[in-house]
Amino acid sequence: MATKFVFVTGGVVSSLGKGLTAASIAKLLESRGLKVAMLKLDPYLNVDPGTMNPFQHGEVYVTDDGAETDLDLGHYYRFTQATISRASNATSGQIYDTVIKKERRGDYLGKTVQVIPHITDEIKKRILDCAHHDEGTDVVMIEIGGTVGDIESLPFLEAIRQFRHERPVDCINLHLTYVPFLRAAGEVKTKPSQHSVQTLRSIGIVPDMIICRCEEPLSEEIKDKISLFCSVQKERVIDEADVALSIYEVPLKLYEQKADAKICELLHLPQHPARLEKWSQLIDKMKNPQGKVVIGIVGKYLQHKDAYKSVFEALQHGALAHGVELEIRCFESDKILHEGDVEKTIGGCQGYLVPGGFGERGWIGKIMTAKYCREKKIPYFGLCLGMQVMCVEFARHVLKLSDANSTEMDPKTPHPVICLLSEQKDIADLGGTMRLGAYLCNIRPGTKAEKAYGATSVSERHRHRFEFNNTFKELSEKQGLVISGTLHNHTLCEIAEVKDHPWMVGVQFHPEFKSKPDQPHPLFKDFIGATLG
Repeated sequence: MATKFVFVTGGVVSSLGKGLTAASIAKLLESRGLKVAMLKLDPYLNVDPGTMNPFQHGEVYVTDDGAETDLDLGHYYRFTQATISRASNATSGQIYDTVIKKERRGDYLGKTVQVIPHITDEIKKRILDCAHHDEGTDVVMIEIGGTVGDIESLPFLEAIRQFRHERPVDCINLHLTYVPFLRAAGEVKTKPSQHSVQTLRSIGIVPDMIICRCEEPLSEEIKDKISLFCSVQKERVIDEADVALSIYEVPLKLYEQKADAKICELLHLPQHPARLEKWSQLIDKMKNPQGKVVIGIVGKYLQHKDAYKSVFEALQHGALAHGVELEIRCFESDKILHEGDVEKTIGGCQGYLVPGGFGERGWIGKIMTAKYCREKKIPYFGLCLGMQVMCVEFARHVLKLSDANSTEMDPKTPHPVICLLSEQKDIADLGGTMRLGAYLCNIRPGTKAEKAYGATSVSERHRHRFEFNNTFKELSEKQGLVISGTLHNHTLCEIAEVKDHPWMVGVQFHPEFKSKPDQPHPLFKDFIGATLG
């Protein structure tokens, strides 16, 4: 059977949830026994999101092979069993960079380099590279970022038009559009969807299915209207209404409307029955919690809900593993110092998590949080920078090195408990130059880390430049800071924990990237367990 390709485009407005929709459909196709690959095509000119402000772009999702990618790849990982790698994301920046390098090498034999065919050919090559990354791929889901009509999206849309023309029986287009409800008029409006489809058709792409984002399920009358004006069969107009409980309900809602069966029919795929029993059980568990846990997140990008997307989801997975409802309270770390009273500012949570980040803003507030958790014996979980916060706080208040610091915050500190990785010292570029991707970590027996993992060797993903300075290791361990995980074949600290504490653990890596609702990350599961205890 030839590999099939499903293109997911979006119209009207951004942030409709194309990534979530693509991941949900992939989940349904996998439940039918098909092997799925995922690809996100991003129109922005950045090479990757590694240097982009989290307020603009949200989190940077890191793959095992060290690619800094779009947060939608996190959805792909959490919903599916697809291999998520460097081949799963391509940006305009990468495409143009590759083409220009080929031109400089003379690969085009002096021809004039143009958007068509050179840029579009490179985009089509990326689609095929993703399809061939793993053997036996049945379906490739390709999400095109941005909105139909955007100037920067046009080369991608032209490329998929050509791709479909070359493989007419192996490709379909799912167009995600917005159907708003105007409360003042008391009406659902289809005109934005009609205009969006007209724009797509003017480019030469005819949608095979329209998925309508809406607040409430659409009436048959509205579906009839969309079908008529958009020239799509009514049974292929699917509504995707807001879900009340969790994004993990979306696959089941699409399944109820037989979206997966219709896709299989369009692509002439085998119609095996979907096996969604375990996924349904997860949703039932969410609907019937046996208690509640309150977790405080102390960071500096909390105004943007997507800046810590994987952290929020991994906490949800940990709570789900214990059958409890999760309440997350967000605290801006720079406000803690301003308020002065930690208990008054952030008190009332059963555990606290300090996520990754960069820069000096909010640094002291995070240290105050770690001190509060250590002294009050409240569970604390530090991720990447959060581990460095924990180590500096321990050095300042337990080792009595009051001016201990990270050289990121104070390059001249006399006690650089956290310092730049040796291989980073001569690097000037910021993009893609950190320690990135999966590394093996050896875990010390008898520690909280070993208890959580149930293993003495694990693989975790990294994204950082600074490390714990082993000059302070002996003194720290004498006073009760346990280095419970080290980089394989190295002495670099990967996991640290406070000895005489219910649960105070910091990790130099990002475990949130490897958590799924049906496979919660061991550390998040153990952290939530400690808060309940």
